[in-house]
Amino acid sequence: MHPFLADINLMTVALIAGVVVVLVLCLILFTFFFTWLRAKLADAPVPMSKLVAMRLRNVPYQLVVDARITASKAGIPIDIDMLEAHYLADGNLVQTVQALIMAQKANISLDWPRACAIDLSTKGTNKSVLEAVKTSINPKVIDCPNPQSGRLTIDGVAKDGIQVKVKARVTVRSNLERYVGNALEETIIARVGEGIVTTIGSADTYKFVLENPDRISKTVLARGLDVGTAFEIISIDIADVDVGENIGAKLQEAQAMANKNMAQAQAEIRRAAAVAVEQEMKARVQEMRAKVVEAEAQVPQALADAMRTGKMGFMDYYRMQNLQADTGMRSSIGRPDDPTTKQ
Repeated sequence: MHPFLADINLMTVALIAGVVVVLVLCLILFTFFFTWLRAKLADAPVPMSKLVAMRLRNVPYQLVVDARITASKAGIPIDIDMLEAHYLADGNLVQTVQALIMAQKANISLDWPRACAIDLSTKGTNKSVLEAVKTSINPKVIDCPNPQSGRLTIDGVAKDGIQVKVKARVTVRSNLERYVGNALEETIIARVGEGIVTTIGSADTYKFVLENPDRISKTVLARGLDVGTAFEIISIDIADVDVGENIGAKLQEAQAMANKNMAQAQAEIRRAAAVAVEQEMKARVQEMRAKVVEAEAQVPQALADAMRTGKMGFMDYYRMQNLQADTGMRSSIGRPDDPTTKQ
């Protein structure tokens, strides 16, 4: 090939490669330029290389840049890598930034790492970092018991046996310093319910509870029920107090019925034992009568043997008969009159 033609071919390849590079650069500029320019004009600049890297990592760079612009406009500078890291950790980027801004406006101490931790800890629940900050600013009222549990009142029994039904409302504020890794509303409701039942149970009479419902709230509030929870209890207010059933009387009635059934069972055992003894004695009487009859049957044989052997004479036998007749006559004379005989 002629050297001139070879030079032309090389120039053509170089030209094509240059065109391709220019097209790629134009495509990159067209894709990321407006996002880069928007961040630059908002005084939250993001390097073009960061945008390209996020695109390659399949991260919505526009969302990340918008979150950085929002935070920067609120006076909270956040590094673009921290925003991207929170998104990759499956965090809610927009709500976390909004919560951080809201906390700053309310003079609440909250930094970006803690906000991210709260957002990730509430993942999969009906809570969010934004709600936590809102509750910290505007306290939240919790019904106790929770109506969704199916129970409308917390029931306790005073010492006099009367049931008292109570509805309470707990006002709480989020404690952002201990929001991560601590119990939420369900624990507050359970502890308040336990405190109410204990306070009612320690009252001598239900009338004292009705006359002093504030004693319940004061006693429960003094127990420090918010320890180990993500909230700070501000107040516990008794919304309603009603008198229920006489549980003590019902328990006494049930105990009396149980005692009655037990006594009846023991009496039945004794009766059955007496019947068994009676039947046994009857059997023994019959046995003794059989022995008497057996012994009486041997008397004639003994008399016959005595007369046969000469130990007893015929006159002795008649004297014995006369003696028996005389004894029978005396017995009939001394026996009381029998009404059936007179008739």
